[in-house]
Amino acid sequence: MPPTPRLLILGSTSRYRHELLSRLRIPFDVVAPDVDETPLPGESPLDLASRLALAKAHAVAKLHPEAVVIGSDQVADLQGAPLGKPGNHARAVQQLQRMRGQTVVFQTAVAVVCHATGFEQMELAPVCVRFRNLSDAEIEAYLQAEQPYDCAGSAKSEGLGIALLDAIDNDDPTALIGLPLIRTCRILREAGISLL
Repeated sequence: MPPTPRLLILGSTSRYRHELLSRLRIPFDVVAPDVDETPLPGESPLDLASRLALAKAHAVAKLHPEAVVIGSDQVADLQGAPLGKPGNHARAVQQLQRMRGQTVVFQTAVAVVCHATGFEQMELAPVCVRFRNLSDAEIEAYLQAEQPYDCAGSAKSEGLGIALLDAIDNDDPTALIGLPLIRTCRILREAGISLL
């Protein structure tokens, strides 16, 4: 008799991650993780993204130990300084002014855990993004049009934000949006989730 399929849970309130995981056409639930996302003193953006992805997955897995839980996090890395979600217009202006003409590495981490089986795996999908030398007027026009205040780095590459960029370099096309699906699929298969 085949084992009973495990419940899959996305440990995230991000609408972007929900939409991306929905592309796989597999059933899943969504549970908000209760995790403090404050960076630790001296913590690098890469370490912060990795720690939070695992922490989110474990926070939800504690409540649903039989489930396979996905946690993910993204931190924009500007020369070692973390840039999170701006939250408002003024901070978004400041972020885009700092990033103009710069290459920013978006550190995107995905973790999958299942407490019942002891499964835990995390992978990073860094994305190098080169911003154009944006004028203040372009920054203001973009923010008024798209209001990306819930996005790390204040831009949506899947929308009008693509006009802010000179180049994107990565090997997992959805990583910049918030969930690297190639890596997610690979880890889910290893966790015993059938995708096809």
